[in-house]
Amino acid sequence: MTDAPKPPSGNNPAAPLSYPQETRGHNFYEMDVNAQRLLSRLAPDMLARNEDRLKDFGAFVGGPLDEQATYSDRHAPPKLETHTKTGEKRTRVIFNRDYETCHQEAYKKGTIGLAFTKDDPEPHLLSFTMGYMLSQADISVHCPVTMTGAVAYVLDKFAPKEVRDAYLHEMTRMDGETKTGGTWATELHGGSDVGATTTTAKKEGSKITLHGLKWFTSNANSGLALATARPEGAPAGSKGLGLYLVPSHLKDGSQNKYNVRRLKDKLGTKGLATGEIDLEGAEVIEVAPPPHGLKIMMEALEYSRIHNAMGGAGVQRRALMEAAGWATHREAFGQPIVNYPMVQNELMDLMVRGEASTALAFEAAKTFDAALKDDTQRPWLRISTALAKYRTAEDGVQAAKKALELVGGNGYTEEFPTARLLRDAMVLTVWEGPANIQALELLRMVAGKEPGDKLFTDKIKAVSDALPASMAAEKKLLDTGLVQTERALAHLRAHPEDGARFARKLMDHMADVLSGALLAEEAAHDLAQNNDARKALIARSYLDRAFGAKEFKLGSEKDPVQTHFDALLHYRPIAPALLGYAAVTPPAKPETPKPPQP
Repeated sequence: MTDAPKPPSGNNPAAPLSYPQETRGHNFYEMDVNAQRLLSRLAPDMLARNEDRLKDFGAFVGGPLDEQATYSDRHAPPKLETHTKTGEKRTRVIFNRDYETCHQEAYKKGTIGLAFTKDDPEPHLLSFTMGYMLSQADISVHCPVTMTGAVAYVLDKFAPKEVRDAYLHEMTRMDGETKTGGTWATELHGGSDVGATTTTAKKEGSKITLHGLKWFTSNANSGLALATARPEGAPAGSKGLGLYLVPSHLKDGSQNKYNVRRLKDKLGTKGLATGEIDLEGAEVIEVAPPPHGLKIMMEALEYSRIHNAMGGAGVQRRALMEAAGWATHREAFGQPIVNYPMVQNELMDLMVRGEASTALAFEAAKTFDAALKDDTQRPWLRISTALAKYRTAEDGVQAAKKALELVGGNGYTEEFPTARLLRDAMVLTVWEGPANIQALELLRMVAGKEPGDKLFTDKIKAVSDALPASMAAEKKLLDTGLVQTERALAHLRAHPEDGARFARKLMDHMADVLSGALLAEEAAHDLAQNNDARKALIARSYLDRAFGAKEFKLGSEKDPVQTHFDALLHYRPIAPALLGYAAVTPPAKPETPKPPQP
């Protein structure tokens, strides 16, 4: 007889948070009250099963992983060896042992493997949550973990059975011998235009070999990579692409026929090996022939984009911890700087935007699992992923910059984590497609053949209609944003030629609307279940910034955010009556509307 699962700690709304002067050495899960509460609402059963695992992972992230990240970044980045001692051409990427140990430790702790166990696999939400924590310490480890999960997901869901049986276990094992993954699509001439791929796949007897150059390959030392290539005789464009699995070594143990030409000298993620790879007849295994190759690769990229969104939210979480820890313990002009109103304003901006990004990222993550069970959820997955990937990356960069500024001159030095955090955050805006690519994806969903415009507005309406009467102010602001969205979407349906010009502005606005709706939904839950108005104040602040009056004014009326600053920063409950909220009953959980069937 097994013990009953322990209730998740996120159910305790009274658990306060103190910010240490230095975050390293602390448990990044136990410090993250917001994530605990979000998981306790979205996936209580999963959290009950895995709370101890997440605590253990939080200690690993805040301790050994973070310490390794600084060491690898400053003193021991990867090196490329191009020849053997006898002069034979053979490339090998060499990492310091701390990086290798921490990288494998992430897999040993189940970051990927737990979602692929034969009996009772955990939802991918658990993997995405672990990725959210990894990014708070080291995106140079989070990136290869992301691609390993993406390749494993493709093998599990789309590869022929014999390919899946032969290789999936190698990527999901949790014994310290995991083969890590890569996704090789980018070429020098094409960038995001993967359809312009010139890498060729040649049939040589019973073998398929690849020939070409992949220009930007993160985790260049991966054991198993997915690569796009065009078989000889296949048509031009994306429909002519196949997808192939590239092992680093052949069955006889010899190195496969490709070479890393050089490692990129990058702005950030210096602990990660990113290289240019010459495919010189590498033997590969076909995963999907044309015309399905690019479509299946996009499945891998969609998985990675969710991890990218989790990374953006994680960066914002670390930025807040660093800024709040510094402000709480740093004294200037006779008192801690956290007492100064301008510092409080900056910390609240970090907190409000960070909680909005976390809500967005977790919305995409939970929808990924829902779409695996119900294919009608896929349109919402594509919409929410595009919005989350865009917004979390943009706000991640701004949060890292703000944290550095708050720490000041020390924050600009490499002795403090804020400098690396800012450099590493920049990659989130370009990995897995920059903002313009996400805007085009959104445009396809809401102004093309897909009925995503109605899907989106129905989702927001459902959230708005479920809000309690005491949240009338938040509902009014949310409805303002919704009406503006409906007008914009209607215009694009009538004038599709305007799509490319306004797609990015539309994406920015829709990200505001969805973020505000998700925060309001969380707030209604906390009011009803925990008699706590803290999240309601966060939601009101976000919605007011996005859709409230924009005129500049100064007055004597005190902002409730300033009044309750200490409770907001330390995650202490706020009595609803203090903010004018009456007691409420739990709202009905709105379901994501399904697209109309043809």
